[in-house]
Amino acid sequence: MYAASSSVSAPPRPLRSRPAGGGPYLDPVARPGGPVPVAGRLRRVPGQPGTPPLSGRLDLSGPQGAQLRAAIASVHRICPEFAPVQVLRRSGRSVLIVGTTGRSTAVAKCLLDRSPAWAERIRHEIAAYRSFVRHRPPVRVPRLIAADPDNCTLVIERMPGRVAALQRHPAEAPPRPDIRAALGAVCRVNAWRPPAGTFDKPLEYGARIARFHELGLLTDRDLGDLQKLLHGIAHEVGRHGMLQFNHGDALLSNILLSPAGPVLVDWEHAGWYLPGYDLATLWLVLGDAPVARRQISQIAQSAGPASRDAFLVNLMLLLTREIRTYETAVQRSMQDTAPAAPVQPGAAPSGEEQRLLLRRLHDDCQLARKAVRAAVGTR
Repeated sequence: MYAASSSVSAPPRPLRSRPAGGGPYLDPVARPGGPVPVAGRLRRVPGQPGTPPLSGRLDLSGPQGAQLRAAIASVHRICPEFAPVQVLRRSGRSVLIVGTTGRSTAVAKCLLDRSPAWAERIRHEIAAYRSFVRHRPPVRVPRLIAADPDNCTLVIERMPGRVAALQRHPAEAPPRPDIRAALGAVCRVNAWRPPAGTFDKPLEYGARIARFHELGLLTDRDLGDLQKLLHGIAHEVGRHGMLQFNHGDALLSNILLSPAGPVLVDWEHAGWYLPGYDLATLWLVLGDAPVARRQISQIAQSAGPASRDAFLVNLMLLLTREIRTYETAVQRSMQDTAPAAPVQPGAAPSGEEQRLLLRRLHDDCQLARKAVRAAVGTR
């Protein structure tokens, strides 16, 4: 039996029947055939059809204002024509500033936390946008305007559209057409084969599984089952070159929907993964969309047992990471007298909603665990 990695107790969720086929896969042997980015109603502005007009002003006072001035100075060193208008999003690690470059709008991303791990992430994102200049992906992406990897600064065009979901875990299932558009865009990305050497492999699966086991987030049986699946997958990878290109953070909040088609943003985790990493990410956040989950499961199985097993390995790792993140957030909110900040932009608020989400994540992890064990039994 799985034990939570902390003493956090979530209140019981109202029982809801789970539709058939809503799990991580249908059958182990079956193979079926703070603000957020541009949202709300679109209004025209000069130079950028379909984009909401810029409004508000920058507050450059106090210590945070000094940080903002330093960020703007970094932007001006690589893009002198950038005229900042407002802060689009700000966290302790980075700031997004929306402004104009001539007759078009742009977004500047500047890192505030220069720790090696975060610096490496934005440099990875810069490298991805530079690669897109030479090798266009099969989905719409923002155009690179300027970048400085040494100073961790990136300027891209501001794309028109609305986010597919405002939260990391939507409180209500998004409309089916929105889910269909997002899923279609992700599948096109996964089918893309950029030239060798263009992207690396961001995730070391064996090391991640071992680390989660050491932390007590995976049981001994989980460790053995996932290693067995990895062993079988590795055999297929060696024979057929099974690694798949993935966005790496395919949240609905990273997908903009516009009449011209979906736009994917935030490419800091892009690279080669085992098949189904992006699909597992979408499955993870669509807890209130069982029909979409079933469709994702069918897509994951359609390429055969190895792809199914890779999807399940990805799903277990993502769910385990998500549980760890939210348990930490709930513990922090219980210790602090003031409301805790969200885990990250788009995350569920602290308190009761986070505890309910944590309960759902544990339920999903149990479901994924059963699917992993059933898959191991078919090998």
